[in-house]
Amino acid sequence: MRTVMPRYSSERKASVLKKLLPPLNRSVASVSSEEGIPSITLYSWLKQCRLKGVPVPGDRNTADDWSAEAKFAVVIETASFSEAELSQYCRKKGLYVEQIQRWKAACIQGASQQKSQEQLLQKQQRNDRKTIKKLQAEVRRKDRVLAETTSLLVLSKKLEALYGTDQDNEDS
Repeated sequence: MRTVMPRYSSERKASVLKKLLPPLNRSVASVSSEEGIPSITLYSWLKQCRLKGVPVPGDRNTADDWSAEAKFAVVIETASFSEAELSQYCRKKGLYVEQIQRWKAACIQGASQQKSQEQLLQKQQRNDRKTIKKLQAEVRRKDRVLAETTSLLVLSKKLEALYGTDQDNEDS
């Protein structure tokens, strides 16, 4: 006898995942018992989310091991919180205020580094364009020299054909 696995609508799946992902980050066991969905199914959904690049905390030992996306999501979520709200949030999520402050500082530092990297990239592109121009000019010059040399070679062969191959011996 074959057991039929239930199919869940995309709306139901999204609402259940909302409970498992940031900002709620509820445990798989509690959501499984509440929703009546096997925990293996929930773990499979979380794995699919992780493969799609969605921040999925809780699959590692500590919050500091979370993905950059998950940390950024927490920073955004808590950006407007007062100290009391932030403390309550941290207690609920098992985080420390200092962790969130470090994550926020890292986000700010990353944004400032991005600007300097963009400036460095623009400078490198300008230098590359100059180098390309120089190389193109050199190729054009060498093409002209090659064309001139080819013309001289053709003329010398025509001259040889007119006067014979051994001109120097005839003059003697």
